[in-house]
Amino acid sequence: MSLLEKAKSWFAPVEPLHQEMLHYQTPPDAEQQYRLHLRIEKDGRGLLIVNAATILHLNQTAAEYARLLIQEASVDEAAQVMARRYRVGRAQAREDYERLREHILTLSTTTDLDPVTYLDMERATPFSAESSAPYRVDLALTYRVDEAGTLDPEARHRVDRELTTDEWRCAMWMLWEGGVPHICFTGGEPTLRDDLVELIRYAEKQGMVTGLLTDGRRLRDLAYLDQLLLAGLDHLQITLLSHRPEVHDEIVGYEGAWQEVDAGLRNALDGDIYVVVHIVIWPENVDSAVETIGYLAELGVPAVALSSPLQGDSRSEEEKRRLREGLEAVQKAVYTHALTLVWDLTAPYSHVNPVEVEAGLSPEQVVRQHLYVEPDGDVLPAQGYNVVLGNLLRDEWTTIWHHPEREKLGRSASDAADA
Repeated sequence: MSLLEKAKSWFAPVEPLHQEMLHYQTPPDAEQQYRLHLRIEKDGRGLLIVNAATILHLNQTAAEYARLLIQEASVDEAAQVMARRYRVGRAQAREDYERLREHILTLSTTTDLDPVTYLDMERATPFSAESSAPYRVDLALTYRVDEAGTLDPEARHRVDRELTTDEWRCAMWMLWEGGVPHICFTGGEPTLRDDLVELIRYAEKQGMVTGLLTDGRRLRDLAYLDQLLLAGLDHLQITLLSHRPEVHDEIVGYEGAWQEVDAGLRNALDGDIYVVVHIVIWPENVDSAVETIGYLAELGVPAVALSSPLQGDSRSEEEKRRLREGLEAVQKAVYTHALTLVWDLTAPYSHVNPVEVEAGLSPEQVVRQHLYVEPDGDVLPAQGYNVVLGNLLRDEWTTIWHHPEREKLGRSASDAADA
């Protein structure tokens, strides 16, 4: 090899690992018990799931360290491999490997964590590239919103049945086999399904991270909340529209709803689970929404999701301006109170949860790595899109994920990200 060829090989980019899915469970006699699932993409990036509860987005280097950890490589063995592949000093490679291992051990023994985390080794950015499977799929178990079985009018036009327990199990198995690490149970109101605890337990057994998006009313029953937590639920999103009972009740159209939601929220905050509160900015609550953020901060709520119906043609420009300014004021209040603003969780399908989310990434960018499943198993690119990619009971997973319409939306998302 000539000197020039040697120089070229020295500066050539490192060939990424091949795409694969790896699993690891600590031995029964290990002092700290944890399980890991690692998904490596074609470009070398990785998703590491710790205890079916926390997802780490990894760049190529961190993904390789995680793979060595799963293969039970010693510190010296890992340092030798990484020093050779990336031409770094063995001392640095040893330090990076030990840091990743300590990070994972900490995650495996810590509760109330944000379900999606980013490792600080040249942080990997989600939505930056196409992946082999979505990061999260939202499962609308039902479009019923109350005990009387009331359905949203729009939902009734498209969906005429709900999947059975066994059918949802089959759907979740397909998603897990397809590489999906994270699912959120939504609706409608998913706690109206009698089999919710059973479905969470099944997803946990598979190794999935699970979330629940709810109006929070049923969580006032501590015994029910305990069942959800024991089944393996990892995070909760509860919709609270105001700190003032009369305002919340007016928007949802149910007197006494606030008392039930507030009780459920307080119970959830006392449990070992990560809690997000979803606030929809409406004309009825826009003037008091900043105060609502203060109320949530006093309760100890760690994170808030925001949305507002800004894109509807029926609203005047003046009303849209008022909502937009209110949303901006609430965002500032979230940061003032040092709360986390969550921008990529869906909202239950109902009149009080509009699709237009105005905080964070554009809907097109979120669509790139998420999917939405309706109660009958039909798969959409996201809530609010009238494009059916297939059905989880009738179609192959690869056909759904590589549907031309979804890939077209993915290209649009890539263009939006580049812009």
